[in-house]
Amino acid sequence: MLPTEHRLRRREDFATAVRRGRRAGRPLLVVHLRSGVTDPHAPGESAPQTRAGFVVSKAVGGAVVRNKVKRRLRHLMRDRVALFPPGSLVVVRALPEAGDADHAQLARDLDAAVQRLLGGGAR
Repeated sequence: MLPTEHRLRRREDFATAVRRGRRAGRPLLVVHLRSGVTDPHAPGESAPQTRAGFVVSKAVGGAVVRNKVKRRLRHLMRDRVALFPPGSLVVVRALPEAGDADHAQLARDLDAAVQRLLGGGAR
């Protein structure tokens, strides 16, 4: 599970990542990244945490399927959140095909998208 301090919860934070960030699309998901954003809601002068949020629409499937996809994505992001620069906002948007995908397929697409956003992959 992704720790609470790494969860993206505010609508304006989602909008910032999607509208002002870069994105990398894969067959199962799209990852939006806004690098190094300072969090105006964070108390103190500590280094801002990288925060991730997930968008899984009804096109993915029913409630059970959507929750399963969200749980899998949160679990996958837990290990990858340290790869992003501090203060980054990451939004993972599941596409309809993600509902039928298994854990390994989601991991493969997430890794490819993250690698592309962080400069390691070709377009």
